[in-house]
Amino acid sequence: MRIAFAVVRALVVVLMVAAVVAQLARSIQTTGAGGGSVAGLLVNFFSFFTIDSNVLGLVVLAIGAVLLVVRSGDDPNWFTALRAAAVTYLVTTGVVYNLLLRNIPLPQGATVPWSNEVLHVIAPAYLLIDWLFAPGRTPLRLRTVWGIAAFPIVWAVYTLLRAPIAADPVSGRQPWYPYPFLNPATSPNGYLSVAFYVVLIAVVILAAGYGVVWVSRRWRGGRPLPATSEPASAG
Repeated sequence: MRIAFAVVRALVVVLMVAAVVAQLARSIQTTGAGGGSVAGLLVNFFSFFTIDSNVLGLVVLAIGAVLLVVRSGDDPNWFTALRAAAVTYLVTTGVVYNLLLRNIPLPQGATVPWSNEVLHVIAPAYLLIDWLFAPGRTPLRLRTVWGIAAFPIVWAVYTLLRAPIAADPVSGRQPWYPYPFLNPATSPNGYLSVAFYVVLIAVVILAAGYGVVWVSRRWRGGRPLPATSEPASAG
């Protein structure tokens, strides 16, 4: 079972890397053809929560694949906590995309459709399946949830502070927001709508984080933990 999950993790890593690289290459090509700033494009590209969560996810899966091969017991506590964060962020990515962004038309020629599906659907689904059934996971303390929530908070503050002075790399127009629901100019009720969506996403992240930690305290690799099991000190 460990070898099987190691192989699957490696395959998913390859798929996720291909998806990120394919979209980045298309974005660079489109920006260059339009005479835009590639440097500005790179900063904007890695300002998407989707990209950040997928990069973390593929790094976690790569480390996890190696651990399944070189170790015979439980994963280190720090890795389980990092893995829990990656699962939480990608589940949130999948939920937010399919609830808020699925029906928004994508820029024709600038988006790689198969990459978009990998980053928003396949990767989140696999990370969740992997968390539920792959061996090696250790129980986490509930306070780990607050550590998981730290990066999304930093990302939200960074995004809302940077967006008014950020620019589209081709047109140079300001402001530039990674997601339309964060832009008060395009939201139905301005900053009130933005605040609503920020709170909604925070609720999703906390709920997903608590769910992920709860699973770690109740199940190990698809099997119930003994009633006497104590959670690990990670987080």
